[in-house]
Amino acid sequence: MLLSKELALELHRYLKGKLSIESKVDVLDKNDLSLVYTPGVGFVSQEIAKDRGKVYDYTWKSNTVAVVSDGSAVLGLGNVGPESALPVMEGKALLIKKFAGVNAVPICIRSKSWEETVEIVCSIAPTFGLILLEDIKAPECFRVEESLSERLDIPFFHDDQHGTAVAVLAGLINALKVVKKEKEDVKVVISGAGAAGTAVTYLLLDFGFKHIIICDSKGIINENRKDLNEDKFRLAQKTNPEKLSGELKDAIKGADIFIGLSAPGIVSKDMIMSMASYPIVFAMANPIPEIDYNEALSAGARVVATGRSDYPNQINNLLVFPGLIKGALKSGRRIDSKIKIESAKAIASLVTEEELERGIIIPSPFNPLVVEKVAEVFV
Repeated sequence: MLLSKELALELHRYLKGKLSIESKVDVLDKNDLSLVYTPGVGFVSQEIAKDRGKVYDYTWKSNTVAVVSDGSAVLGLGNVGPESALPVMEGKALLIKKFAGVNAVPICIRSKSWEETVEIVCSIAPTFGLILLEDIKAPECFRVEESLSERLDIPFFHDDQHGTAVAVLAGLINALKVVKKEKEDVKVVISGAGAAGTAVTYLLLDFGFKHIIICDSKGIINENRKDLNEDKFRLAQKTNPEKLSGELKDAIKGADIFIGLSAPGIVSKDMIMSMASYPIVFAMANPIPEIDYNEALSAGARVVATGRSDYPNQINNLLVFPGLIKGALKSGRRIDSKIKIESAKAIASLVTEEELERGIIIPSPFNPLVVEKVAEVFV
């Protein structure tokens, strides 16, 4: 079925929201009422007051997450505000319920600063077992995470950063098998130094990639650039060991891997042809990638992945966040670098040798084993 604007609008207008809350209990008489509300519920409150940990036993907290956005970086639309973010967060919540079996509540906030976002999240945290941050622009999203890591006593993660990073690493683990190269030996070029590009860079470094060059809209990031903010300067200190300068086309020469998290159509066939032998190309700008899937192949790319569902090898966060949420809720563990790396390995392990021979490097998010494999890394 072809996607159309009219069909999407018609569906959402008809449904008036993709979610609803359903009761687990029928209230048919006064006895039922006294159990689910006063006075019976008072006994439950007293137990929780004695031991706050019992909130996980007596309420939905153990199986419910908040999907929080300020609407500042919604899809490819930019800062469109919390109301415009709501249908996106509803969709995310629907997927969490469908794939992880976990309740998810979309919460779109009007926040004037990252500090206010942190305060709001901390205020609502007692209701939820996990906070999923969505579509919060960089660099504010980095400050939000840093502050929440000190203040929250429940797991949280920013999916635009870490879901993307895990999915990319899973694909790269298998792509390197296809081209028979080692992570320590390859040159990686990342286009995009926002939330996703930054998280991908740090996860690849933690995994053991040694030679990474990052480009933003002004070219190669290096320590000598005077226009770098604090976050990009940190990236510069950990990447670009040869201190290269110039444009994306200069960085990509001789590279083994290109990872695009930036803008449509910025990579040409000539640029792919200038890469090392058997190049790996992840062109993930949506809806139009940095280079078309078929153009990249015709230019000599050995493995190509995009963010699109109409081509093979879709690098999709749906491979990641349901399993992370399910595992984190069950274990209560924080989602650290080790968890992310093990999750990427788990996802990569679901691709068969026969699929690798055909250039398939990533499983389908509809593979029923994906969520369980990722959730198991928390054990």
